[in-house]
Amino acid sequence: QVQLVESGGGLVQAGGSLRLSCAASGSIFSINNMRWYRQAPGKQRDQVAVITSGGSTNYADSVKGRFTISRDNAKNAVYLQMNSLKPDDTGVYYCNADVWYASGGVKTFWGQGTQVSVSS
Repeated sequence: QVQLVESGGGLVQAGGSLRLSCAASGSIFSINNMRWYRQAPGKQRDQVAVITSGGSTNYADSVKGRFTISRDNAKNAVYLQMNSLKPDDTGVYYCNADVWYASGGVKTFWGQGTQVSVSS
């Protein structure tokens, strides 16, 4: 089994910064894409950023130029540096990873989420 554990959320004033971390552990052979999602209160869960195993990245329009996704393949970890935060960035942030098992199967796993609250 595989577990993803997020950390780094909290309360910050508008204009501030936070760095989220997500570490994967368990029966991992390799990890393909890793993603961050955000779910605001009363809204659906939306993808914020994705990074491939080779380091290519893509961002939602709402966070381009403010958020940076990165990963450390040796640590099976993904990060989200969030700058110039806005109240609209408030929500629960989830990491997500496509994990290959040693047996050859692949499955997508989710973390438990970490709360980010941005005050105006």
